Formats: sequence, structure tokens, C-alpha cells
Amino acid sequence: MTHVRNALLVSAVAVSLAACAVGPDFQRPAPPAADRYTANALPATTVAADAAHGGAQHFEPGQDVPAAWWRAFGSPQLNAVVERALRANPDLQAADAALRQAQQTLAAQRGAWLPQADLHVDASRQRDSVVPAPDAGIDTPYALRTAQLSVSYTLDVFGGTRRQVEAAGAQAQAQRDQRDAAYLSLTANVVNAAIDEAAVRAQLDAAHAQVKIAQQLCALTERQQALGAIGAAQVLAQRTALAQAQAAVPALEKQLDQQRTLLAMLGGQLPSDAAGEALTLDTLQLPAQLPLSLPSRLVDRRPDIRAAEAQAHAASAQIGVTAAARLPSITLSAASGGSASSVGRMFAAGNTQWSVAGSLLQPLFHGGALAHQQRAAEAGYTQAMAHYRGVVLNAFGEVSNALSALQSDAQSLRACADAQTLAERTLALVQRQQAVGAVGMADLLQAQQAYQSTQAATVQAQAARYTDTVALYQALGGGPWWSPAAQTPNPAAP
Repeated sequence: MTHVRNALLVSAVAVSLAACAVGPDFQRPAPPAADRYTANALPATTVAADAAHGGAQHFEPGQDVPAAWWRAFGSPQLNAVVERALRANPDLQAADAALRQAQQTLAAQRGAWLPQADLHVDASRQRDSVVPAPDAGIDTPYALRTAQLSVSYTLDVFGGTRRQVEAAGAQAQAQRDQRDAAYLSLTANVVNAAIDEAAVRAQLDAAHAQVKIAQQLCALTERQQALGAIGAAQVLAQRTALAQAQAAVPALEKQLDQQRTLLAMLGGQLPSDAAGEALTLDTLQLPAQLPLSLPSRLVDRRPDIRAAEAQAHAASAQIGVTAAARLPSITLSAASGGSASSVGRMFAAGNTQWSVAGSLLQPLFHGGALAHQQRAAEAGYTQAMAHYRGVVLNAFGEVSNALSALQSDAQSLRACADAQTLAERTLALVQRQQAVGAVGMADLLQAQQAYQSTQAATVQAQAARYTDTVALYQALGGGPWWSPAAQTPNPAAP
């Protein structure tokens, strides 16, 4: 056993002497040198509209998105829907399991840093047959007990093992970031689905109201026809308008069912198990203050950018792994044990055995495979960095689009609200004029259709302001799902 301890000491000394690792040391890409997200400076505050959900929104540069950003909409119902999805969504559960798998793979890879020890115990009873001299009488069975402890260690002289651990650590970090991206995507999808449901519900309420108005107008025209004030053509025209209003209802009901099914599935429920109160736009509040992270911080806030960076880190470390595979490897081994006919005599004088060995392996010819593997790793790193740059560009584009949409859709809602107000006044005026015969039924139908159109456009514009807000929260990376203390440590930095 003394020889084994000496071998371990030699291994430890050799490890301490190995202070370099082949392959490039990964350097974090510098963040884009941009001081704003859009080509032209945008106003610090959106316009306001004289309508529900028409308040102005003010941007706060330098502020990051809060963790539970969906709470900014002020809806306990929405909060409950999101939290249920976070608990039960199977995609998140799969992402969590994938992260645990990557962490365990990293832990297993770290085991290569340590010596490998094995204990072998063998017990047998046998009789040897002496074929040339069968009459010698040596046929007595005997027992043999053997125990051996063996230790081996491959010196990480060129840092190949460290690069393997480094790559595994980067992959674990990438998996963590992908898990965070899944969280962000899920919460955004849930909130958007809830907003869409509320918008469809508002459109359905408006459609039912229009059917009621059309029914009243239809009854009015039928009474006027009975009095001889109008002809059959005008009655048929109003009945056509009623049928068109009624035809819009089933399509909206289908959309509502689809949105509720989507929300149930995102929450990990079967459509038949969907429960909860109906979400409406009136239960939501448009956030008046919008955080706007600095462009230089976006690369740290977006989980997809962090994942792409971690994947590039893993690809960089893989170059070192393949480079080390072309260089000599040194393995030290030691073994100690004993053999005897009984356990008690196994380590008696003369029955012990030991060995200490060292081996060096230098790859000479593998048909060019090792060189090609290194070149493949270098190309993989180039690919990973190109992918990283593409992810960064996409992220900045999403923020830019979200900011522009917030401005333009705020203006759109103001225009839609003004148009609806005018259309409502026009319809009321035409209804009074038609009742006294000042205008014909065609004028009334035209006013009615104009009001229906502006009402639907207003609801869509209101919903767009909410989805634009969600898009900004998502484009900025959502809340801090992660914390520095929870991150996978950067292993084996040479």
C-alpha cells in the first residue's frame, strides 16, 4: 500500500507541474457599440388616446425588466394563469430535466481530474489435472483467495481533460440559459394568449351588440313597410345586414374556444380541464412606465444570447480537446494486493504483490483523423460565433421593432378611438333622421357598417398596445430568471 501512496504522490506532483492547456482561451465577445436601439431617436413617451387602455406609456432608459413582469398588467387572473403554467407546463419540466442532465454530465466529466481506483477480489477452489503423469496422485483440490487494489491516473499534461471539463461546463451553462429562454417564451406566450382571448371576447361582445342593433333596425323597417313608408327592397337590405352581423358571431366564438384551449395547454391542462374566470380587457391595466435596458446590457439580459455565447465557449474548448488528442499522453498506474489459500494469510510475508508502472502514448498515424477532428472543431467554433452574432442582431432587431410598434400602435389607437367616436355620433344622427324619413335606409346601413368597422378596429388597437408591451418585455430578456450565485461555475479556466 506504501507503493500506491507513493504513486499517488507522484501523480499529484505531475498535475501541479501541468500549468498550460492547448487550444484557445475563450474570450467573451464585446457587446455592440450602440447607444440606442432604433435608427432614429423615438419620443420618450407615447401618445395618449381618449379611450379605454389609451394612456400614454413612458420609457425609462437604464431600467431592467422586473422578474415577474406580467404583474405590471395589474390582473390577479392573469397572474394566476401565468403561475399555473410555470408550475405545470411540460416543456418547462423537460427543460429543467435537461439542465439537471447537463449538470450531472459536468460532474461526471470532472471525475477525470482524479485518479481512478478499483478493488478486485477473487475467490476460487480448483483442482489441477496432471495429464502426463496421471498416477502421480496430485489431485487434491485447493482454494485461492486474491485481493488487489489498483490505481491509475492519466496526467493532464496538455490540458485536454481541463478542456473537456471546460466544454462540459459551457454546455451546462448553455442548457441553463436555454431553460431560462423557455421560461421567458412560455410566460410571453401565456400573456399574449390571455390578451388575445380578452380581445376576442371584446369583439364577440361587440358582435352581439351589433346583432341586437340590427334586429331592432330590422323590426323598425318591417313596421315601416307595413305602414307603406318604405318598400320591400329596404327591408331585404336590413335583413341582409342582420344576417351578416349574425355570421360574424360563430367565427369569433371559434377563436375564443381556440384561445381558451391554447391557454389550457400552456398551463399543462387538457382542454376539457380548463377552468378559471373569463379574461377581459377591462381586467387589464396598461403599464404606464416601461423599462428600457441599456443596449450594452442586452447581451447579458437575453437568455438566447447567453446560450449562444456559452455554446461558442464550448466550441472553443473543443478545439483544445482535439489538439490535446494529437499530443502524448502519460498514464501512471500502481497495484498492490495479495494471494493465499485463506483470507488470513493473504497479506502474510511472501504472499503480497505490487506493481508500479508508467506508460506514454504518442499518436503517430491515424489516417489524418486527428488533424481533421481539430479542423472540424475550429470550423465548429467559427460557426458558433457566427450564430452568436446572428442572435445578437436578431435581439436588437426585436427591441427596435417593439419600440416602434409601441409608438405607432399608440397613434393607431388614438385614430381608431376618434373614428369610433365620430362613427357612433354619425350612426345616432342617421338613426334619428331615418326615423322621420329625412334619410333612406341605405344611409342608415352605411352608418351602421362604419360604426361596426371602427368598433372592431378599436378593440384590435387596444389589444395591440398590450401585445406590444409584452413584445418589449420579451425582447429585453424578461426578468432575472437567473442570478450570478445560481450560475454554473466556469470550470477549468486555464
